[in-house]
Amino acid sequence: MVKGKPENISQAFAKIRADYDMSRTSRFVRRRTGVNPQGSGPDYHYRNETQYYADIEQARDMDRNDSLVGTLADRRVDNIVQQGFTLDPKTGDKKLDLDLWQRWDEFSNDPDQCDIAGEMTVKEMERSLCRSESIDGDAIVLGTEDGSLQVLESHLIRTKSTTPGVFLGVEANQYGKRERYHLVEEVDVFGQTRQRDPIDVRNSAGVRQLFHLYNPRRVNQTRGITQLAPIFGLSGMLEDINFAKLVQQQMVSMWAILHEYAPNGNDSSPPITDGGSDGMESRTESTGTGTRTVAGYSPGMEYFAEAGETLKGFSPNIPNSEYFQQVRLIMQILGVNFGLPLCLVLMDGSETNFSGWRGAVDEARKGFVADQLNLVRRFNKPAYIWKVNQWLASDPALRKVSQKSGINVLGHNWHPPTWTYIEPVADALGDAEQLKNALTSPRRLHAARGKDWEEVSEEIVSDNAFAIDMAAKRAAEFNANNPTSPQLTWRDLIPLPMPAGVTVAMQDPALVDAQTKAAEGEQATEQVGTGEFAGLSRQQWNRNRKAIEDILKEFAAGTTSEAKARIFLSGIGLSAANVDALILDASDGTVDAPELQEGTE
Repeated sequence: MVKGKPENISQAFAKIRADYDMSRTSRFVRRRTGVNPQGSGPDYHYRNETQYYADIEQARDMDRNDSLVGTLADRRVDNIVQQGFTLDPKTGDKKLDLDLWQRWDEFSNDPDQCDIAGEMTVKEMERSLCRSESIDGDAIVLGTEDGSLQVLESHLIRTKSTTPGVFLGVEANQYGKRERYHLVEEVDVFGQTRQRDPIDVRNSAGVRQLFHLYNPRRVNQTRGITQLAPIFGLSGMLEDINFAKLVQQQMVSMWAILHEYAPNGNDSSPPITDGGSDGMESRTESTGTGTRTVAGYSPGMEYFAEAGETLKGFSPNIPNSEYFQQVRLIMQILGVNFGLPLCLVLMDGSETNFSGWRGAVDEARKGFVADQLNLVRRFNKPAYIWKVNQWLASDPALRKVSQKSGINVLGHNWHPPTWTYIEPVADALGDAEQLKNALTSPRRLHAARGKDWEEVSEEIVSDNAFAIDMAAKRAAEFNANNPTSPQLTWRDLIPLPMPAGVTVAMQDPALVDAQTKAAEGEQATEQVGTGEFAGLSRQQWNRNRKAIEDILKEFAAGTTSEAKARIFLSGIGLSAANVDALILDASDGTVDAPELQEGTE
């Protein structure tokens, strides 16, 4: 622009910043390669099929050989799958629910039934699939015609020839709905493969028979990507750093000596070394007084100096403090990409306090829950529906029951595993408060803990009934063998815990009956004494009598509340009826001589 001349429209618009900083390449915004400036589909970055499968093998090698990656994958699976997922049929018929649950329990826990290889249970498949989704990117499970499941790893989902409409072994229609998968099978352990017939995603009845476990990051992504993709270089650098530090520490752990030579005439040069260039073998040195042979370096060796030679020890701080900070940061970044906070990566809570550790673990569990739901939706749910349809096709009785009105034979829920209480007492009290204040139901609370309330309540009733029955039988045996001893009941042998805030008073039924009749103004047919002081010495009887008088005087004078007086009187041993009588007598502000019902000795 010429000085003094106004800007034209194009010059003014050139200065307007109407875009994002990321749109302008600068020294702070690096130019990224492999980016389609016109936009790309979710599979654009793996249009090179060979590179996709090579990356899978690279990730597997890192899982095998790196010191941290495999452990991170295991820790993630431990938190997501834990002891496995629990089936809860919801057909609308209790008997049918139980029948289907028993069928699935028998099938899923028997490797010979559920695994075509006869090696894994369904819960073990859940762990393997979850781990493959993390390291490889994805895996599939096939429902076979004989009723078992076949787990296939991700490198087997591919075609050996170019097939139109197929990408990385997955064939879909124009809407992205998967129709069939192209697979290869391994001929030998050396990686030789041959093409299999394509497998339809759904069978002739429209039921899904192929279950693809992956966790897409974009809406229409065809295949899964390893979790190591963003941190591949970082993990390799961590291994290099650790290796270099270990080698450095090994060398320093042997010994380090600084040689200082005093001038010897006109010769002040260090000795000439011949042989043993790596410093680990014996060598010959030329000195001012001749030659000498120095043994190879080794831990604990003794080194003798020449005349005029001063030896000074050198012991650097290895590794230094910056090393630990750097390694901690790298492990933090690696762990975050697996959804793990540093305290779970290290299995060590010393880095933070209890509140910090709990907060980090709670945040991580949000991601674990999302992964659990993904596993249920892509494997557990369709696999169960597929298996129930097989049972219906082969069992006329089951098929007849399923056709009844109001029955949904495929209805069910999966309860993912939950985590143990971080703070058991506080968390258990929190659950109890929710139930007491009607903030949740028992079934919802137990479902959140990965349990089935119907199963838990049935076990509680069954276990208590068994305990009471056993105690009653033993009490009857004791009473029969000891007729002169006080008679036992089942409560004496197994005092079951009462709910919080509930107390039970144990009283003689004859005494309770007599007190009830007296309260109603009826005369008992037989004089029954309460016997609080029966068997006491005269001195102790007088002490109790004096204590009762003191309590009643304090109550009559207003220095002691009624509740406190009642507690003191009952603590001495008086019955509720006697306490009521004494409190009533002292309520007028005066205390008459307490007339107690004395028992006979």
